[in-house]
Amino acid sequence: MSQKGLDIVAVIKEQIESFGAELAVTDVGTVIEVGDGIARIHGLASAEYNELLEFPGGVMGIAMNLEEDSVAAILLGEDTLIKEGDEVRRTNRIVEVPVGPEMIGRVVNPLGQPIDGKGPLKTSAKRAVERVAPNVVTRQGVDTPVQTGIKAIDAMIPVGRGQRELIIGDRSTGKTAVAIDTIINQRGGDLICIYVAIGQKTSKIAQTVATLEKYGAMEHTIVVAASASDPAAFQYLAPFAGCAMGEEFMDNGKEALIVYDDLTKHAWAYRQLSLLLKRPPGREAYPGDVFYLHSRLLERAAKLHKSHGGGSLTALPIIETQAQDVSAYIPTNVISITDGQIYLEPDLFNAGIRPALNVGISVSRVGSAAQTKAIKKVAGRLKLEMSQYQALAAFAQFGTSELDKATRAQIDRGQRITEVLKQLQYQPVAMENQVIIFYALLNGFLDDVPVSSAARFETDMYQFLAANFPDIAKTIAAKKEFTSDTEAALKNALTEFKKSFVA
Repeated sequence: MSQKGLDIVAVIKEQIESFGAELAVTDVGTVIEVGDGIARIHGLASAEYNELLEFPGGVMGIAMNLEEDSVAAILLGEDTLIKEGDEVRRTNRIVEVPVGPEMIGRVVNPLGQPIDGKGPLKTSAKRAVERVAPNVVTRQGVDTPVQTGIKAIDAMIPVGRGQRELIIGDRSTGKTAVAIDTIINQRGGDLICIYVAIGQKTSKIAQTVATLEKYGAMEHTIVVAASASDPAAFQYLAPFAGCAMGEEFMDNGKEALIVYDDLTKHAWAYRQLSLLLKRPPGREAYPGDVFYLHSRLLERAAKLHKSHGGGSLTALPIIETQAQDVSAYIPTNVISITDGQIYLEPDLFNAGIRPALNVGISVSRVGSAAQTKAIKKVAGRLKLEMSQYQALAAFAQFGTSELDKATRAQIDRGQRITEVLKQLQYQPVAMENQVIIFYALLNGFLDDVPVSSAARFETDMYQFLAANFPDIAKTIAAKKEFTSDTEAALKNALTEFKKSFVA
């Protein structure tokens, strides 16, 4: 045999010796029923809860019901592409989303895929959408404010970093406006914002994104969108995906704020999925674990102890009520989970008082611990004065001629407070300016100003102080305190301004 022939034989021998078929073991199942965004699968005995499953045509699903002889999965795509008898494969991956600072400024779907047409994401980090909330030992008390820029909230119902403050009210009372204003007010700050839109019209989501871009807020914001036209599975997943993105910042020692708009539609999506999965219905046809659905989501908002990085995640869930019924199932559930609520009332909204904040029902269970020393000192008695005014205003409508001088003075003061607390949308007020106007308000500088001129008094006062006494606002902003020296300087400046102000 020639040398060439020997070489070929040697190569064949070597290949035979090194031959070994690599076996890839994959757990597969068969679709036995499909429709309404749900697939029931026979097999997949070792599938895990919340595991991603791969269907033909690139459609993914999430294993939700793990039963003795079958698995029920919710589909993240068109169920028309799947038919009975199709093969389903396990991926051995729990549902996860991309996370990291590269997400900022982007609009993504609940799987973290970009839907804003700005190209692919440049992040490789991923996180499971579901995670156990931080325990008591890793947390610390809420003591740093989230400046919303809304005077009524910062003064009377302060929100702290790591808090869960519910925004609740009927349809079209300005709930989203409060959340969007809070996001806009974080421009130039250290708070990264995540806005989760659940079950809203696509046009409304696009409008919100355009507003955030117009006011320069997309530079620190991630938008997670699951519109009304998306499958119920996407709407169910959206808040958990947004929360995972926020936790990435919190665990790296940064501060984040997440808005869930809104959890009423989230509960509807979960009810729809649960009924299709044949889970037993409870009150109002919601499944028995709908409380756990929201509690395990909202408990993930926390202020971490310095030994665990000191980051925070603040949650602003939104709930829509029907006919002002806060005692319905979902509103009472979420009220009991959160650390207070901002209640917006249709009657106040229709009367032109915006934000339409009902001071009596609204509360922050963190209280003044989440306020700067300056606001705490100046606006400490504002909520009390406002509550007393609202109680007296009911009597005042019968005529003020019978009222004594002190009561009349209190009603006059209350009217001016109400006027000053009115605020236009997308116009957040800086903390130092809030301190100045509340000081002027509660120390009698507006008592002789007609109610109709109160708003003009405020804007003119800011301009006058910025032009003639700029150090006052700068000192308050830098120190976040209201010292006796600052008070004396402000008193002189306000006295000077009153001489030139013509009502």
